[in-house]
Amino acid sequence: MAKETSVEVQIEGRTLKLTNLEKVLYPEVGFTKAQVIDYYTRIAPVLLPHTHDHPLTLKRYPNGVDGEFFYEKNCPKHRPPWVETAKVWSGGNNRDMYYCLAQDLPTLVWLGNLATLEMHTSLSLCSNLPEPRTLVFDLDPGPPATIVECCRIGLMLRDLFAEHGLECCAKTSGSKGLQLYVPLNTKVTYIETKVVSKGLAQYFEEKHPDLAVHKQLKELRTGRVLIDWSQNDQYKTTVNVYSLRARVRPTVSTPVSWDEVEKCFKAKDPSLLVFDSGQVLKRVEKLGDLFAPVIKKKQKLPKSLLQATGGAAALEKMANRRHSGGGRRYPPQ
Repeated sequence: MAKETSVEVQIEGRTLKLTNLEKVLYPEVGFTKAQVIDYYTRIAPVLLPHTHDHPLTLKRYPNGVDGEFFYEKNCPKHRPPWVETAKVWSGGNNRDMYYCLAQDLPTLVWLGNLATLEMHTSLSLCSNLPEPRTLVFDLDPGPPATIVECCRIGLMLRDLFAEHGLECCAKTSGSKGLQLYVPLNTKVTYIETKVVSKGLAQYFEEKHPDLAVHKQLKELRTGRVLIDWSQNDQYKTTVNVYSLRARVRPTVSTPVSWDEVEKCFKAKDPSLLVFDSGQVLKRVEKLGDLFAPVIKKKQKLPKSLLQATGGAAALEKMANRRHSGGGRRYPPQ
């Protein structure tokens, strides 16, 4: 058995012990833990603004992408004292959970050393968990559909949002799909974002039954795109932009321009929207952070959109239920 190697490093005044740097975490391409840490170190300037103050769920692969993995919501007890955490009440566990916060480069390197390949963040800031910062759609193709079909739905959604005066940004999931983020960064509730996103997903299924579905049933999804609206929930997390994915290659959840989405759809070539860690670093060098509007742009959900999706009636029904004492304001975990 190979002897465990470790090295001590100083990063921004913090001392970290890094272990097993030569361990291969992506066997097919020989990508090591050292390379994972190197990627997260170099992408940190654009990644950290998107993880800052967002409770983080770790997806760890101690034996690489072909081995067992596990999700870790509670920040490991053996964390360094300088790793910040966020206290989040868990209804399911009936106790407080302490999520890691990726606030700085030393924390990012420490997470990489734990073989945290994927980082999944809440759509809320830890200071205001009931308020989403964005509305999100995860467009997931049912084979033989690919990201090409996701691009088609993505462009249609973009145009619909534009009709209501809203801008949105796209990123690859780093796996098979495309994700749409509508920046809000204003006073809004998950009830509103969920009602609007579900209403839109149902509307698309009614208008384009051959292209889209809104229910997660596998038998409905063949050759169609699942418009997954259910991520708009206080207790769910979505893969963070610039996170690695545990695929055969170290692919990344990558921001893309709408021109690139259109190009992929027109060329019918899924490979146009697959980017690995090296390509993403080059893209950022050239293009900067295409996802910056997600944290900077302030937009309100217009009443016109609530009305168009049947959301106004649904919200009124929920409000009446709340005032009569029935139902919970937020779903349990």
